[in-house]
Amino acid sequence: MLLTNATLATLTGPERYGLIEKGAIAVAGERIVWVGKADAIPAEYKAQEARDLGGRLVTPSLIDCHTHIVFGGHRAREFEMRLEGASYEAIARAGGGIVSTVGATRAASEATLLTNALKRTDALIAEGATTIEVKSGYGLDRETELRMLRVARSIGRERKVRIKTTFLGAHAVPAEYAGRADAYIDEIAIPTLRAAHAEGLVDAVDGFCEGIAFSPAQIARVFDAAKALGLPVKLHAEQLSWLGGAALAARYGALSADHVEYANADDAKAMAASGTVAVLLPGAFYTLRETQMPPVAAFRKAGVPMALATDCNPGSSPVTSLLLTMNMGCTLFRLTPEEALRGVTVNAARALGLDDCGTIAAGKRADLAIWDVTDPAELSYRIGFNPIHARIFGGNE
Repeated sequence: MLLTNATLATLTGPERYGLIEKGAIAVAGERIVWVGKADAIPAEYKAQEARDLGGRLVTPSLIDCHTHIVFGGHRAREFEMRLEGASYEAIARAGGGIVSTVGATRAASEATLLTNALKRTDALIAEGATTIEVKSGYGLDRETELRMLRVARSIGRERKVRIKTTFLGAHAVPAEYAGRADAYIDEIAIPTLRAAHAEGLVDAVDGFCEGIAFSPAQIARVFDAAKALGLPVKLHAEQLSWLGGAALAARYGALSADHVEYANADDAKAMAASGTVAVLLPGAFYTLRETQMPPVAAFRKAGVPMALATDCNPGSSPVTSLLLTMNMGCTLFRLTPEEALRGVTVNAARALGLDDCGTIAAGKRADLAIWDVTDPAELSYRIGFNPIHARIFGGNE
């Protein structure tokens, strides 16, 4: 494959977007083998049949590095309740929130979970996504957590998309363990993690460090079990309050700390030192009508990479659009359009521990998105508009 006459946002180098005007990309198999100006194509690639893109923008394909797209039921009534004045925390403490989805997920068959997850996956694919992270966490028992992870793996077989699975057994305390969070960690979360790893279902391990979920000490025990299995970790941290979760994530060399609205400058320094990515989730911020913004300026100052993700889930972020997420990242969190695009490509790849995608460069996977626009800022600027022209996954359109 030889793509010519394109505007390339390579996201490499210090230049704005790593732009190459009138650029070309040569692909062999699954990999990019050459990138540069169209008038400098090496002789060995000129023999390939060229596809003139008419000046269209080409970016790395999009990466959604934080989703919960496997779940049962919905929580539309809770959406109403919040609009009637109830807080997310109050709903959760009354038996709603994550725990309400647990019942629906436990009751759903593997086939039903997969059918519904594929619909959400298709929405992401239709906007140029080729890599999606999928978490468990709505089972909170051995059987359902493993079922969710099997469904996540099945998505990658049913669709031309790369799936990275994350075990999120420490997501909430189920009703049968109310008031016994430590027992849940010891009797369910850690043993189920080991079982999932033995079955080859886990790429990373996550937890929810929050007053309505688990303490840093409890999460640390899960992280110790993950490290013993050789698995990387990440963490839902500082979303509703400050508990020290971001610092905990940094101490464990976590791939990412996610949400991080209540993180501070010290957290930013610790995350920068450990290489931990800040994954910003404006969909949850928007849906919950939060007012505490993540410390974007502190992350910039410390040099913390910032990713963006949909956080697609039935309660706090029923979002299946990375393009909308980019717009919200700019509008709500004051990211620049370039930061937003990097947030769903190169920095999202880092948040998943991937180094073979996220930029347009020789040696990288040929995971590309071709857009019916010429300025990269348009991808963040428009609302409710999908300018995708083509999606290339592993060298195949």
